[in-house]
Amino acid sequence: MKRDLVYLQGLERYADVGLLFLRVLTGAFLVYGVVDNMVSAERMLEFEAFMAANGFPLPGVLAPFSVYLQFLCGIALIAGFLARWAGIIVAGHFFVALVMVHWQQDFRGWWPAIVLVGIGFQFALTGAGKLSVDALLANERREHGPLG
Repeated sequence: MKRDLVYLQGLERYADVGLLFLRVLTGAFLVYGVVDNMVSAERMLEFEAFMAANGFPLPGVLAPFSVYLQFLCGIALIAGFLARWAGIIVAGHFFVALVMVHWQQDFRGWWPAIVLVGIGFQFALTGAGKLSVDALLANERREHGPLG
């Protein structure tokens, strides 16, 4: 009893709620961060200029690619659909941002990108949890077999 109290082992049963919260929060952050670029050509041009100023090749191609990739990963994380893939992509995407944009900054400047690398890595390792589309699809496959 005392051991459970010290280590708060009873909270383990809510781990999937924690994953859901982190998925939705991270996904919403990713979507919020790029939706202005999706609806405003002017904002997309600003992002292209930012990428060019930070040494990215082909900013006219990479800027929209980055925006739509972040948007799709955000939606995937919110839904918990292909969350491991979304995690890998988010971790890789923000690792590149860390190296290309934030490398010369202090730790506070690194923080948003490095946290997204860590969160992406976490979802790549754990998946979306039980409260997700991924879990629903996995249960469907178990119940009906791989061919439906």
